[in-house]
Amino acid sequence: MGIIEGLRVPSILIAHTILKDPRRQQRSVFDAVAARVDQVIVMSEGAGQRLRGRFDIDHRKVTTIPHGATVPTKAPCVRSGRPIVLTRGLLGPGKGIERVIEAMGSLNNLPGRPRYLVAGQTHPEVLATDGEAYRNARIDQALRSGVADSVCFDTGYRNVAMLTALVQSAAVVALPYDSTDQVTSSALVDAIASGRPVVATAFPHAVELLATGAGIVVAHDDPDALACALRRVLTEPRLAGAMAAEARRLAPEMAWPLVARAYLGLAHRILAQRRARV
Repeated sequence: MGIIEGLRVPSILIAHTILKDPRRQQRSVFDAVAARVDQVIVMSEGAGQRLRGRFDIDHRKVTTIPHGATVPTKAPCVRSGRPIVLTRGLLGPGKGIERVIEAMGSLNNLPGRPRYLVAGQTHPEVLATDGEAYRNARIDQALRSGVADSVCFDTGYRNVAMLTALVQSAAVVALPYDSTDQVTSSALVDAIASGRPVVATAFPHAVELLATGAGIVVAHDDPDALACALRRVLTEPRLAGAMAAEARRLAPEMAWPLVARAYLGLAHRILAQRRARV
Protein backbone atom coordinates (compact mmCIF):
# COMPACT_ATOMS: atom_id res chain seq x y z
CA MET A 1 0.00 0.00 0.00
CA GLY A 2 2.88 2.31 0.81
CA ILE A 3 4.27 1.91 -2.70
CA ILE A 4 0.96 2.89 -4.30
CA GLU A 5 0.52 5.87 -1.99
CA GLY A 6 4.03 7.02 -2.83
CA LEU A 7 3.45 7.11 -6.58
CA ARG A 8 3.41 10.47 -8.33
CA VAL A 9 2.25 9.03 -11.65
CA PRO A 10 -1.09 7.43 -12.58
CA SER A 11 -1.50 3.77 -11.63
CA ILE A 12 -3.47 0.90 -13.14
CA LEU A 13 -4.40 -2.32 -11.32
CA ILE A 14 -4.78 -5.41 -13.51
CA ALA A 15 -7.16 -7.78 -11.73
CA HIS A 16 -6.52 -11.23 -13.17
CA THR A 17 -8.66 -12.92 -10.52
CA ILE A 18 -11.84 -11.61 -8.91
CA LEU A 19 -12.98 -13.89 -6.10
CA LYS A 20 -16.68 -14.66 -5.88
CA ASP A 21 -16.64 -14.97 -2.10
CA PRO A 22 -13.54 -13.19 -0.79
CA ARG A 23 -12.66 -13.33 2.88
CA ARG A 24 -13.07 -10.11 4.84
CA GLN A 25 -9.34 -9.34 4.76
CA GLN A 26 -9.11 -10.04 1.02
CA ARG A 27 -12.03 -7.72 0.35
CA SER A 28 -10.57 -5.03 2.60
CA VAL A 29 -7.16 -5.13 0.91
CA PHE A 30 -8.63 -5.11 -2.59
CA ASP A 31 -11.01 -2.24 -1.79
CA ALA A 32 -8.13 -0.22 -0.33
CA VAL A 33 -5.89 -0.77 -3.36
CA ALA A 34 -8.72 -0.09 -5.83
CA ALA A 35 -9.50 3.19 -4.06
CA ARG A 36 -5.95 4.41 -4.59
CA VAL A 37 -5.37 3.51 -8.25
CA ASP A 38 -6.69 5.37 -11.28
CA GLN A 39 -8.16 2.36 -13.11
CA VAL A 40 -8.81 -1.33 -12.56
CA ILE A 41 -8.58 -3.57 -15.61
CA VAL A 42 -10.46 -6.87 -15.81
CA MET A 43 -10.18 -9.35 -18.66
CA SER A 44 -13.77 -10.51 -19.10
CA GLU A 45 -17.25 -9.03 -18.82
CA GLY A 46 -18.05 -11.52 -16.07
CA ALA A 47 -15.09 -10.29 -14.06
CA GLY A 48 -16.29 -6.70 -14.45
CA GLN A 49 -19.80 -7.56 -13.31
CA ARG A 50 -18.48 -9.43 -10.30
CA LEU A 51 -16.14 -6.58 -9.38
CA ARG A 52 -18.87 -3.94 -9.59
CA GLY A 53 -21.38 -6.09 -7.74
CA ARG A 54 -19.29 -7.46 -4.89
CA PHE A 55 -16.65 -4.85 -4.12
CA ASP A 56 -16.70 -1.24 -2.98
CA ILE A 57 -15.36 0.39 -6.12
CA ASP A 58 -16.21 3.38 -8.27
CA HIS A 59 -17.76 1.78 -11.36
CA ARG A 60 -16.15 4.41 -13.56
CA LYS A 61 -12.77 2.98 -12.63
CA VAL A 62 -13.47 -0.45 -14.12
CA THR A 63 -12.32 -1.14 -17.69
CA THR A 64 -12.54 -4.44 -19.55
CA ILE A 65 -9.62 -5.28 -21.85
CA PRO A 66 -9.44 -8.89 -23.11
CA HIS A 67 -6.59 -11.17 -22.15
CA GLY A 68 -4.04 -10.97 -24.95
CA ALA A 69 -2.83 -13.87 -27.06
CA THR A 70 -0.57 -14.68 -29.96
CA VAL A 71 -2.79 -15.07 -33.02
CA PRO A 72 -1.09 -17.29 -35.63
CA THR A 73 -0.48 -15.64 -38.98
CA LYS A 74 0.22 -18.87 -40.85
CA ALA A 75 -2.48 -21.16 -42.21
CA PRO A 76 -3.64 -23.88 -39.80
CA CYS A 77 -1.34 -26.88 -39.77
CA VAL A 78 -2.32 -30.17 -41.37
CA ARG A 79 -3.05 -32.58 -38.53
CA SER A 80 -1.94 -36.17 -38.95
CA GLY A 81 -1.59 -39.21 -36.73
CA ARG A 82 -3.79 -39.80 -33.71
CA PRO A 83 -6.16 -36.89 -32.94
CA ILE A 84 -4.93 -34.95 -29.92
CA VAL A 85 -7.11 -33.89 -27.00
CA LEU A 86 -4.98 -31.22 -25.33
CA THR A 87 -4.85 -29.76 -21.84
CA ARG A 88 -1.90 -27.47 -21.20
CA GLY A 89 -0.68 -25.34 -18.31
CA LEU A 90 0.83 -25.72 -14.87
CA LEU A 91 -0.37 -28.96 -13.34
CA GLY A 92 -1.92 -29.52 -9.93
CA PRO A 93 -5.15 -30.33 -8.09
CA GLY A 94 -8.05 -28.39 -9.56
CA LYS A 95 -7.02 -28.86 -13.20
CA GLY A 96 -9.58 -31.66 -13.57
CA ILE A 97 -7.25 -33.92 -15.57
CA GLU A 98 -8.96 -36.92 -13.96
CA ARG A 99 -12.20 -36.02 -15.76
CA VAL A 100 -10.67 -36.40 -19.21
CA ILE A 101 -8.75 -39.56 -18.28
CA GLU A 102 -12.06 -41.04 -17.18
CA ALA A 103 -13.61 -40.04 -20.50
CA MET A 104 -10.79 -41.54 -22.58
CA GLY A 105 -12.04 -45.07 -21.93
CA SER A 106 -15.17 -44.31 -23.97
CA LEU A 107 -13.16 -42.66 -26.76
CA ASN A 108 -10.68 -45.48 -27.43
CA ASN A 109 -12.98 -47.04 -30.02
CA LEU A 110 -13.10 -43.91 -32.17
CA PRO A 111 -11.36 -43.82 -35.56
CA GLY A 112 -7.74 -42.88 -35.14
CA ARG A 113 -7.83 -43.63 -31.37
CA PRO A 114 -7.54 -40.15 -29.87
CA ARG A 115 -4.65 -39.39 -27.54
CA TYR A 116 -4.90 -37.17 -24.46
CA LEU A 117 -1.84 -34.93 -24.13
CA VAL A 118 -1.31 -33.12 -20.82
CA ALA A 119 1.40 -30.55 -21.47
CA GLY A 120 3.00 -28.61 -18.64
CA GLN A 121 5.13 -28.79 -15.55
CA THR A 122 3.75 -29.13 -12.05
CA HIS A 123 2.91 -25.78 -10.45
CA PRO A 124 5.92 -24.68 -8.36
CA GLU A 125 3.83 -24.22 -5.20
CA VAL A 126 2.30 -27.68 -5.61
CA LEU A 127 5.74 -29.15 -6.30
CA ALA A 128 7.12 -27.56 -3.13
CA THR A 129 4.40 -28.99 -0.89
CA ASP A 130 3.26 -32.23 -2.56
CA GLY A 131 5.93 -33.04 -5.12
CA GLU A 132 4.59 -34.93 -8.12
CA ALA A 133 1.76 -36.59 -6.19
CA TYR A 134 -1.00 -35.23 -8.43
CA ARG A 135 0.76 -36.15 -11.69
CA ASN A 136 1.64 -39.62 -10.37
CA ALA A 137 -1.96 -40.16 -9.25
CA ARG A 138 -3.18 -39.35 -12.74
CA ILE A 139 -0.63 -41.70 -14.30
CA ASP A 140 -1.87 -44.43 -11.94
CA GLN A 141 -5.46 -43.59 -12.87
CA ALA A 142 -4.67 -44.01 -16.59
CA LEU A 143 -3.03 -47.39 -15.86
CA ARG A 144 -5.98 -48.60 -13.78
CA SER A 145 -8.44 -47.42 -16.43
CA GLY A 146 -6.62 -49.24 -19.23
CA VAL A 147 -5.92 -46.05 -21.20
CA ALA A 148 -2.22 -45.57 -20.37
CA ASP A 149 -1.32 -45.88 -24.06
CA SER A 150 -3.74 -43.03 -24.84
CA VAL A 151 -2.63 -40.59 -22.12
CA CYS A 152 0.67 -38.73 -22.33
CA PHE A 153 2.26 -36.28 -19.88
CA ASP A 154 4.75 -33.83 -21.39
CA THR A 155 6.79 -31.60 -19.06
CA GLY A 156 8.93 -30.03 -21.77
CA TYR A 157 9.46 -26.27 -21.90
CA ARG A 158 8.01 -24.45 -24.92
CA ASN A 159 8.52 -20.88 -26.06
CA VAL A 160 5.59 -18.90 -27.46
CA ALA A 161 6.02 -20.17 -31.03
CA MET A 162 6.29 -23.78 -29.90
CA LEU A 163 3.30 -23.43 -27.60
CA THR A 164 1.21 -21.93 -30.38
CA ALA A 165 2.19 -24.81 -32.68
CA LEU A 166 1.22 -27.30 -29.98
CA VAL A 167 -2.23 -25.76 -29.52
CA GLN A 168 -2.76 -25.65 -33.29
CA SER A 169 -1.92 -29.35 -33.53
CA ALA A 170 -4.82 -30.30 -31.24
CA ALA A 171 -8.12 -31.61 -32.54
CA VAL A 172 -9.78 -30.20 -29.43
CA VAL A 173 -8.61 -28.36 -26.33
CA ALA A 174 -10.05 -29.67 -23.05
CA LEU A 175 -10.35 -27.35 -20.04
CA PRO A 176 -11.91 -29.61 -17.38
CA TYR A 177 -11.20 -27.32 -14.42
CA ASP A 178 -12.72 -27.86 -10.99
CA SER A 179 -13.20 -24.12 -10.48
CA THR A 180 -16.65 -22.59 -10.73
CA ASP A 181 -15.05 -19.22 -10.02
CA GLN A 182 -12.45 -18.62 -12.74
CA VAL A 183 -13.06 -15.38 -14.64
CA THR A 184 -9.80 -15.39 -16.62
CA SER A 185 -8.13 -18.33 -18.35
CA SER A 186 -5.04 -17.84 -20.50
CA ALA A 187 -5.29 -21.42 -21.79
CA LEU A 188 -8.83 -20.73 -23.00
CA VAL A 189 -7.76 -17.52 -24.73
CA ASP A 190 -4.80 -19.26 -26.39
CA ALA A 191 -7.08 -22.03 -27.69
CA ILE A 192 -9.49 -19.52 -29.23
CA ALA A 193 -6.63 -17.45 -30.65
CA SER A 194 -5.30 -20.58 -32.36
CA GLY A 195 -8.71 -21.38 -33.80
CA ARG A 196 -9.25 -24.64 -31.96
CA PRO A 197 -12.53 -26.12 -30.71
CA VAL A 198 -12.83 -26.17 -26.92
CA VAL A 199 -14.63 -28.43 -24.47
CA ALA A 200 -14.72 -26.91 -20.99
CA THR A 201 -16.41 -27.20 -17.66
CA ALA A 202 -18.72 -24.31 -16.81
CA PHE A 203 -16.29 -21.86 -15.23
CA PRO A 204 -17.31 -18.22 -15.88
CA HIS A 205 -14.74 -17.28 -18.52
CA ALA A 206 -15.58 -20.38 -20.57
CA VAL A 207 -19.32 -19.74 -20.32
CA GLU A 208 -18.76 -16.19 -21.58
CA LEU A 209 -16.18 -16.78 -24.30
CA LEU A 210 -17.73 -19.95 -25.75
CA ALA A 211 -21.29 -18.62 -25.79
CA THR A 212 -21.27 -17.96 -29.55
CA GLY A 213 -20.24 -21.47 -30.52
CA ALA A 214 -16.45 -21.78 -30.34
CA GLY A 215 -16.79 -24.60 -27.85
CA ILE A 216 -19.02 -26.78 -25.71
CA VAL A 217 -19.54 -26.10 -22.02
CA VAL A 218 -20.50 -28.98 -19.72
CA ALA A 219 -21.44 -29.23 -16.05
CA HIS A 220 -18.63 -29.95 -13.62
CA ASP A 221 -20.32 -33.00 -12.17
CA ASP A 222 -21.37 -34.65 -15.45
CA PRO A 223 -18.61 -36.97 -16.76
CA ASP A 224 -20.95 -38.41 -19.39
CA ALA A 225 -21.56 -34.94 -20.82
CA LEU A 226 -17.80 -34.31 -21.01
CA ALA A 227 -17.20 -37.60 -22.80
CA CYS A 228 -20.12 -36.92 -25.15
CA ALA A 229 -18.85 -33.42 -25.99
CA LEU A 230 -15.36 -34.71 -26.77
CA ARG A 231 -16.80 -37.51 -28.87
CA ARG A 232 -18.92 -35.06 -30.87
CA VAL A 233 -15.98 -32.78 -31.66
CA LEU A 234 -13.82 -35.75 -32.64
CA THR A 235 -16.44 -37.46 -34.84
CA GLU A 236 -18.50 -34.61 -36.33
CA PRO A 237 -16.29 -32.68 -38.78
CA ARG A 238 -18.95 -30.07 -39.53
CA LEU A 239 -19.39 -29.28 -35.85
CA ALA A 240 -15.64 -29.13 -35.23
CA GLY A 241 -15.19 -26.96 -38.32
CA ALA A 242 -17.92 -24.55 -37.25
CA MET A 243 -16.40 -24.27 -33.77
CA ALA A 244 -12.94 -23.63 -35.21
CA ALA A 245 -14.35 -21.01 -37.58
CA GLU A 246 -16.05 -19.19 -34.71
CA ALA A 247 -12.82 -19.29 -32.71
CA ARG A 248 -10.97 -17.76 -35.66
CA ARG A 249 -13.63 -15.04 -35.88
CA LEU A 250 -13.11 -14.16 -32.24
CA ALA A 251 -9.32 -14.39 -32.33
CA PRO A 252 -8.44 -10.91 -33.72
CA GLU A 253 -10.03 -9.25 -30.67
CA MET A 254 -7.40 -11.00 -28.51
CA ALA A 255 -4.33 -10.20 -30.62
CA TRP A 256 -1.57 -8.60 -28.58
CA PRO A 257 -1.24 -5.51 -30.82
CA LEU A 258 -4.96 -4.72 -30.37
CA VAL A 259 -4.79 -5.38 -26.63
CA ALA A 260 -1.67 -3.19 -26.36
CA ARG A 261 -3.43 -0.35 -28.16
CA ALA A 262 -6.31 -0.62 -25.67
CA TYR A 263 -3.87 -0.31 -22.76
CA LEU A 264 -2.11 2.61 -24.42
CA GLY A 265 -5.42 4.35 -25.11
CA LEU A 266 -6.46 3.93 -21.48
CA ALA A 267 -3.13 5.36 -20.29
CA HIS A 268 -3.57 8.41 -22.53
CA ARG A 269 -7.11 8.97 -21.19
CA ILE A 270 -5.91 8.77 -17.59
CA LEU A 271 -3.13 11.28 -18.29
CA ALA A 272 -5.58 13.63 -20.00
CA GLN A 273 -7.92 13.44 -17.00
CA ARG A 274 -5.03 14.19 -14.64
CA ARG A 275 -3.99 17.22 -16.68
CA ALA A 276 -7.58 18.49 -16.80
CA ARG A 277 -7.72 18.46 -12.99
CA VAL A 278 -4.51 20.47 -12.60
